[in-house]
Amino acid sequence: MADLAIWVEKTLGHKPRDLALFERALTHSSRGDNHYERLEFLGDRILGLTIASWLYEIFPAEPEGKLSRRLNALVSGETCAEIARELAIGGKAILGKQARDDGAADSDNVLGDIVEALIGALYLEAGLESAAGFIRRAWGDRVCIQDRAPKHPKSELQEWAAAHDKKPPQYRMTGRHGPHHTPRFAVEVEIAGVGTAGAEGLSKQEAETAAAKALLEKLS
Repeated sequence: MADLAIWVEKTLGHKPRDLALFERALTHSSRGDNHYERLEFLGDRILGLTIASWLYEIFPAEPEGKLSRRLNALVSGETCAEIARELAIGGKAILGKQARDDGAADSDNVLGDIVEALIGALYLEAGLESAAGFIRRAWGDRVCIQDRAPKHPKSELQEWAAAHDKKPPQYRMTGRHGPHHTPRFAVEVEIAGVGTAGAEGLSKQEAETAAAKALLEKLS
């Protein structure tokens, strides 16, 4: 626990009083009922408020539509996962054995959720100013240079198919394994006459995204 306290202070810029709160923010549902999901719900709202306020402040001439595009990019799961990797959060994630074996410590969904849960925990213990301060430090220059969300691999693959006069990609689930509370899904995507690729994920959506990304890499 002492190591966790040091990590929280170094990573979030706050010396924790209730260390169990931050431990819960790092705990996936595969470890039981005392997990991060409620904190993630709260942290998501704190993140949105902080980024929206920050954008309003530094882009005084931009219209609502442009600000909304910036906001969506900065609070996206992909951006949160990038932040998590920069902070080495995957190594601190508390996971059930199956979830860890299935690669949850490097899942965009899990990493992004943990970042938001840590923001929620920080807000509860230290208030909005501390939570916003962490967000501003962690997001840094992204707020100025990132003005659109990364293109989703499934959308990008569909655009590739249309641009090359091919039928839309077809996805099919090829398997499901693991315990009921942390199933692992296997999905294959095919563009007829072009190729196929398969991948696994902690949800059907995550597996489809990974499969689309794998096929795009084959086509590049």
